Amino acid sequence: MLNYIARRIGIGLLMLIALSVLVFVLLRLAPGDAIDAYINPAAPLSMDELAALRARLGLDQPLPVQYFGWLRAAISGDFGFSTQRAGVSVLPLVLERIGPTVLLMGTGMLLAIVLGIAAGIISAVRRNSVTDVALSVTSSIGISSPAFLTALLGLYFFSVQLRWAPSGGMLTPGAPFSAADLLSHLILPAFLLSIGHAALIMRYMRSSLLEVLNQDYVRTARAKGVREFWVIIKHATRNALLPVVTLIGSTIGIAVGGAIFLESVFNWPGMGLLLVNAVNTRDYPVIMCATLIVGACVIAVNLLTDITYAAVDPRIQVA
Repeated sequence: MLNYIARRIGIGLLMLIALSVLVFVLLRLAPGDAIDAYINPAAPLSMDELAALRARLGLDQPLPVQYFGWLRAAISGDFGFSTQRAGVSVLPLVLERIGPTVLLMGTGMLLAIVLGIAAGIISAVRRNSVTDVALSVTSSIGISSPAFLTALLGLYFFSVQLRWAPSGGMLTPGAPFSAADLLSHLILPAFLLSIGHAALIMRYMRSSLLEVLNQDYVRTARAKGVREFWVIIKHATRNALLPVVTLIGSTIGIAVGGAIFLESVFNWPGMGLLLVNAVNTRDYPVIMCATLIVGACVIAVNLLTDITYAAVDPRIQVA
């Protein structure tokens, strides 16, 4: 087990380095000059001043030298300063946005897991019924709906038309903090974030449970007189959850993409909104730091999923 964990950690570190290289190169290949973000259009610099600034920032060095210089500083926790916020260090700026994003994604994924597993069980138990068809059609719509469309439609109907929830932000401006206020702002974006993932989990859960229900040990439990409720919950569902656990871990990366759209639409002060604003303003240090931290979180979640799955099914450790 320890060898398996060490191997997965090594693969995760290589993936994180590859991600940093990819983002660094793409930012340098983007249209325009990286130094433009450091220049105030109201106070243009002379050619000599531009050359001095480029040399001070290390932008006159070859690309590999620039990357390894950034990587050396990043390992020590120095991600530089924001180009749009004078004197503001990047790392604290990014870290303060992690909490809101974790709250939104955690609530959304929790809703997706509960709704998806429950709907999958109901759909499998009532196979080919009206309920099964309705849930299958609903899940197909949820899977095929892109996150930005779900966010915009949800905002329009639930906030603008029905006025069931606030249209944006994390708290009401000027109001004292309260859990009820936070929940009222959280529930709609979290629910919209959960729709696509709940639909996917429901499909996997239904398929896995239908396969398990045809196993001999399930028939044996029924033949012994075990109540159908306990046959489903205790014997079938527990074994049907194995592929769903892997699916939940792999959808975290997709949830990050959905959270970026949702945070932008609902003005939620998290990593997604920070990253979108950084891209719009060409704030390269913030983009690099935020991307690296998001990638590290996704890799860490996938690692925990692999370890959990290996603990449940030891055969994976030798794969």
